[in-house]
Amino acid sequence: MPYEQLNKERILAALRRLGELALAEGTQLEIALYGGAVFTLVYESRATTKDVDAIARPSDLAKRLVAQVASEQKLVDEWLNDDVKMFLAGVGALRPLDTLALGEGIRISVPTAAYLLALKLRSCRRPLAGVAGDYEDIRFLLKKMNITSVAEAEAVFERFFPEDAMLTTTAETVRNLLKEISETRAVKSK
Repeated sequence: MPYEQLNKERILAALRRLGELALAEGTQLEIALYGGAVFTLVYESRATTKDVDAIARPSDLAKRLVAQVASEQKLVDEWLNDDVKMFLAGVGALRPLDTLALGEGIRISVPTAAYLLALKLRSCRRPLAGVAGDYEDIRFLLKKMNITSVAEAEAVFERFFPEDAMLTTTAETVRNLLKEISETRAVKSK
């Protein structure tokens, strides 16, 4: 089954239902959101995402309940998945997301903008036909965080991935995005 783009309302409905199911089981799910879901729910910098990248605990219960929500709401089985775990740093800065009232059965956390930028810089996927890639999200976070140099972006990256160096191709992407941001600001200020 192909991915269906998920908008804010669809994601919230699915997460609320997850919370209801967890509460009925007498527990609370702890879910750390990443990627497109954060840009859609928190920053509203994009209208949709193809899936919800998340780490859910307790994971066995979460997998079962995610499958039930997928069936009930006609979502793809992988609508909420933990594929993002391969990109995560050992030390991640999460903050609770308290702006969404989703019920007692679910607690949502999201990464800080700095950690999210480090993750996006680590993956730094190019846009391809039918795939957005990471460039727009990186551009958004550079602007949001008022980053004006590659060195500043590298410092953010190194804070979360001290054992890794940012790739040369990623630094070049950041340089190009910063140039675009600067040019756009210059045009707007005229």
